[in-house]
Amino acid sequence: MEEIVIIGQKAKSASRMIAKMSTEQKNNTLNNVAKALRDNSDTIIAANALDLKFSIEMGIKGAFIDRLTLDKARIEGMASGLCDVAKLEDPIGEVLSMKQRPNGLIIGQKRVAMGVIGIIYEARPNVTADAFGLCLKAGSAVILRGGKEAINTNSAIVKIFQHVLESQGLPKECVQLIEDTSRETAIAMMKLNKYIDVLIPRGGAGLIQSVVNNATVPVIETGVGNCHIFVDASANQEHAVAITLNAKVQRPGVCNAAESLLIHKDIAEEFIPKVCNALKNANVEIRGDEIVQSLLCCTPATEEDWATEYADYIMAVKVVENIDEAITHIQTYSTGHSEAIITENYTNSQKFLNEVDSAAVYVNASTRFTDGFEFGFGAEIGISTQKLHARGPMGLKELTTTKYIIYGDGQIRK
Repeated sequence: MEEIVIIGQKAKSASRMIAKMSTEQKNNTLNNVAKALRDNSDTIIAANALDLKFSIEMGIKGAFIDRLTLDKARIEGMASGLCDVAKLEDPIGEVLSMKQRPNGLIIGQKRVAMGVIGIIYEARPNVTADAFGLCLKAGSAVILRGGKEAINTNSAIVKIFQHVLESQGLPKECVQLIEDTSRETAIAMMKLNKYIDVLIPRGGAGLIQSVVNNATVPVIETGVGNCHIFVDASANQEHAVAITLNAKVQRPGVCNAAESLLIHKDIAEEFIPKVCNALKNANVEIRGDEIVQSLLCCTPATEEDWATEYADYIMAVKVVENIDEAITHIQTYSTGHSEAIITENYTNSQKFLNEVDSAAVYVNASTRFTDGFEFGFGAEIGISTQKLHARGPMGLKELTTTKYIIYGDGQIRK
């Protein structure tokens, strides 16, 4: 589509200017954009109200609406996130190594900008700010394509960003929003190899698989989170209840929320009523196996439940024989995002850390910590569940690449 090609051309041109920006210029821009978000919060909230009205009329509810909703506090969080990115060390220009060869050549690696980064995402307006801030600090232009449910909010935010960019003598095309939210524009963006250097999808399994299956642009796969908590026989049960509640209900619609709870059989009779009653009091629907059903009234769990990312107030609960069965279950159904063991047994904690192959593996802590801010990266662009280039929360360094730099003194190859 010609419109998408033009957007790509403008982004490529803008990326060359961003790549030359000093750290001070980038930080000043980020701080000014943060101020503009705060100053224009009423405009953003008014646009967000239109999106909320549309989504509610379409029958959308629950965690999806929570992700979509912006208020003063969440806009402040977006602005603070941009200021936090400004405080981070600039990765561009870092020399990773420098070695002299026997022929006198000095060969090193230098961290450089990607160029143009594309983000395809759903109804998460905070991604608009996070993506712009991280891409700018990492020296790249960004093309954004959000869902139709958030188009008014995203458009309002991007216009604020572009106004600040122009006021500082920078091309507004450092950040662009594709406002046509049709499938056709998404597919066209996925094939824009000439202009987009990497594509990052953020959203549910359907969106991510669509991008992975259709894109010819290189993709970093992110985010589907069928996350597990295993409560071992030796667990501090008070901690286990608190951690499970936090991982499930603090924000059930996010990818690092726990979806399945595995409980060692030796403590099942004592622990299941404690944890499941606490979950039920937090309006969580329990879907349990036969042992769980025998101990309390709940919905029977199906095979599909073990493999589902609910992103809602639902949790699958299963009793396992031992840590080996817990690990096998996780290996079978996990999406490779985040898993936790609650245990006081050091040997079991190390076994779990060593054998569970996910991006983030926890001992005695909530899966909700899998987050760029919590890991000290500032805002994150997403959480990679693949193994090449980036894995886990992706901050600034994961949005850069490297090139070799070679110093010579007249050498020729013989």
